[in-house]
Amino acid sequence: MQSVAVIGAGQMGAGIAQVSAQAGYQVFLSDVELAVAERAKDYIGNVLGRAVSKQKMDVQEAENVLKRIQPVGEYEPMATAGLVIEAATEREDIKRKIFDEVGKVLGHQAVLASNTSSIPITRMAQASPDAERFVGVHFFNPVPVMGLIELIRGLATSDETVGKVESYAAAIGKKVVHANDAPGFIVNRILLPMLNEACFALGEGVATIPDIDAAVTLGLNHPMGPLTLADFIGLDTCLHITNVLYSGTGDPKFRAAPILVKYVEAGWLGRKTGKGFYDYSGEAPVPTR
Repeated sequence: MQSVAVIGAGQMGAGIAQVSAQAGYQVFLSDVELAVAERAKDYIGNVLGRAVSKQKMDVQEAENVLKRIQPVGEYEPMATAGLVIEAATEREDIKRKIFDEVGKVLGHQAVLASNTSSIPITRMAQASPDAERFVGVHFFNPVPVMGLIELIRGLATSDETVGKVESYAAAIGKKVVHANDAPGFIVNRILLPMLNEACFALGEGVATIPDIDAAVTLGLNHPMGPLTLADFIGLDTCLHITNVLYSGTGDPKFRAAPILVKYVEAGWLGRKTGKGFYDYSGEAPVPTR
């Protein structure tokens, strides 16, 4: 496998494209508009430029990495890719449409993978041209920094497909953990209930936002508090995954905290909107409650 295609040029897609190019793969990077993919390449160039300025990479290496990334506006060039990774927004209807369209040019031996944090792989495989060559690969943000990939096989995913993704993960320096196709997989099955419980604690007046975050940061030795992390992930994403856990298991322990629902209804989604559990408009984040 010499080339990788990434569909979706947001933060996750750009990160996947970067680490793939750094590993020596030729990368096709696409989005709904070619200009979006071109801006993502410019962003990657800035990231590499900062690495050069910090002497973590030399100039020639950075230039070579950037040359391996080709923004594309159509799926046709992806016919030569050995691995196509969909990294679009976490909406199943959008992902299914992508699978249908890219499936028309997908190589006969190529693997089609979805970077999803919660959507069932077996169900989405129905929209792929070959369920045996369809698999889930859950990267973590920021991709160049985080060393993990959750590999989720669907009911029909072949051992050969799993082996190809394992080889790719090793090439880009990521550790693979295998998860069954169950709601939330591993990380979100454990993480989101904790974040949701922090929301319950806030809504029920157990403690303030800063004290909840400080308690977990210092008391559990976590790098950041749960409400800070929820803002970083995006409160809409947290709510979506929590709802997936609830609907997928029917277990009331996964019921979304009312305050999380309210914040999402208000459009206070965290860092990406400038306000969530903290207001990010000033020099330092300020609690919103």
